[in-house]
Amino acid sequence: MTRSIGQTIGDSLKLSIGYGERLLKDVTASQFARFATSNGTAIESNHAAFVYGHLSLYAPRILADLGAPALATPEGFEAVFSKDAKCIDDPKGTIYPPMDQVTSFFFDGYKAALAAIEATSDEAFQAPNPLGGGMAERFPTLGSMHNFYVGGHVMLHMGQLSAWRRMQGLGPA
Repeated sequence: MTRSIGQTIGDSLKLSIGYGERLLKDVTASQFARFATSNGTAIESNHAAFVYGHLSLYAPRILADLGAPALATPEGFEAVFSKDAKCIDDPKGTIYPPMDQVTSFFFDGYKAALAAIEATSDEAFQAPNPLGGGMAERFPTLGSMHNFYVGGHVMLHMGQLSAWRRMQGLGPA
């Protein structure tokens, strides 16, 4: 069987999208941006809003790198979800965008990225990683960087969400 690099990377992204869908089971809008608690003490661990919001920022990068139609990041997302942002408990629901906006941008972005990844030629994935620096040292090609973005990076944060679910009493998904 012969498969393209894009199809191979797409396999990981399909798994990541499916896991992201399952992890939302029984998560309510009122707990979406809340720290979990144990014995009345808040646990400073990334909550669902931060996980989906942070990850949602990478789909537009993937699309841009692959020359696919642009996906505009909603206003305010970079400020609260960037790699440098700190996850904050949001009991009043005033810091983070609503659950439906965050999850829609996440899923819409990664579904568009999946189509672009699967349509990209093997040659294009062999191009040097445009980020340079440490990212290019770890992931020297566009293909290796995007493989990390849709596989390891997504699953790393989904693991945080899986632990958050258990702390919230929601159990495994």
